[in-house]
Amino acid sequence: MAALRSSGTWGSALTADEFAAIRGVGFEPVGQVFGAAVFDAGASAYGCPGAPGPPGDESPSVPATEVSGGGGAQSFAPLVQAMNQARHTAVDRMITECAQLGGHGVVAVHVSRGVFLGGTQFTLVGTAIRAPGAAHAQSAPFASDLSGQDFAKLITAGWVPVGLALGISIGSRHDDLATTRQARRISGNAEVAGWAELVNQSRHDARRQLESDVSRLGAEGVVIAAMPMRVRQRDCPAVVGRRDHIVEASFIGTAVAGFRPGGWQADSPPLAIMSLDPRRRQAARIRL
Repeated sequence: MAALRSSGTWGSALTADEFAAIRGVGFEPVGQVFGAAVFDAGASAYGCPGAPGPPGDESPSVPATEVSGGGGAQSFAPLVQAMNQARHTAVDRMITECAQLGGHGVVAVHVSRGVFLGGTQFTLVGTAIRAPGAAHAQSAPFASDLSGQDFAKLITAGWVPVGLALGISIGSRHDDLATTRQARRISGNAEVAGWAELVNQSRHDARRQLESDVSRLGAEGVVIAAMPMRVRQRDCPAVVGRRDHIVEASFIGTAVAGFRPGGWQADSPPLAIMSLDPRRRQAARIRL
């Protein structure tokens, strides 16, 4: 990082439009930054959330839906905890590189999450930026997954990024007899109550985790970039012939705070940017 800072050159992951937008609100890139971490959840076992009842009774003796935020014995709480630890470590490493380059924050962060040799991995790549002439920030640089254009809009409106905010929840549900009946084709257009409960509880739990992350960052709110949800199923480890459904719900965004009523005012008129691609210019003329 020291060598890059003294070289007088910088790299970025920005498009030309993003670069122009960032420059338009008084910032400049200082270099591309990176952070990664791989964590293992240990030897945690994730059992069936719905323990079977007495012989001949297909209904579970405990609620059949469990989410990681509830911390139940059969929940995926240890796995989500490992995910959060990996994410915090990766963000801290990226922010450290930004600070070493003299940046005030990181924009256009691309978050990659997946599995690495049985562990969970987080990788983040972004572009460190700074405001020329501004004093070096006393606090840690911010991180944002906003594009360069969206970052410029945020600054113009009087808001500033505070940090990356994330909420993750993994919910699981045992497919009991009632759920199996409702999911059959001959049941017609009817809600599968168990599956709806699983999706709703997982989404609500992920939102609670997101709100907790925003509070931790000391921000006023969050702008959401993505709300992915992944669904899979597995053979039930407790009841032969039954299946469990697993839902992983996530909220990814940038926590923000207001810094100036009325927004930021540029010293010069906004810069008009026209694409050099003739097909895009032709399309713009048609729309006009």
